Amino acid sequence: MFAINHAATGLIIKKVYPDVPMTVILVSVQLIEILWVALNFLGVEKTTTEDRVKSVADVHLEYMPFSHSIVSTVVLAAGAWILVALGLGAVDVGTAVALGICSHLALDLISHARDIAIAPIPDSKKLGVGLYEKPTIAFVFETIYGIFCWWIYGGSATLFWIIVLFNLANASFFIKAIPGPEVFLSHRPIRIVTVVALQIIVTAALVGIFS
Repeated sequence: MFAINHAATGLIIKKVYPDVPMTVILVSVQLIEILWVALNFLGVEKTTTEDRVKSVADVHLEYMPFSHSIVSTVVLAAGAWILVALGLGAVDVGTAVALGICSHLALDLISHARDIAIAPIPDSKKLGVGLYEKPTIAFVFETIYGIFCWWIYGGSATLFWIIVLFNLANASFFIKAIPGPEVFLSHRPIRIVTVVALQIIVTAALVGIFS
């Protein structure tokens, strides 16, 4: 799922835990993606593409067992909860952070192809519903999901348009008939990672400011 809608998930968590700082929530919902960015820059995890990138279906998250596996996510979420809820005595914060971490993988399991390993071990079985293999449907789903998060939260009109416009800005990654920057990403994984990193920063900042 694209960055704007992971950030939108933070709105639901904020609705349930209103006393938890939004900044903390926004970091939690993107934490495993931040790890993915770092591990790709370090060459530990790997992203590949088709010869031509026309949509998100042509980008393959080839190897990411440390940032996105089910076991590593559960361990990270549990560790965060133990540290914050038990270690610092902030149960609501710890629970919100753990939920944020798990929410990212749950949404990626819906959207990704079978590229999410069960555990960070060799030959681990990989899971993924594969919504991105039907990019147009994925685009509609992501846009509706982002709006749903906004509606649950009861956000402002400005926040609504931030979510809608960022989803529309990503349309070329989903609809092949719409030309966009994805044509410059073939066989350039670091560019892809950089685009994702920038989207994480910008969308988190805007959702945080206008929530």
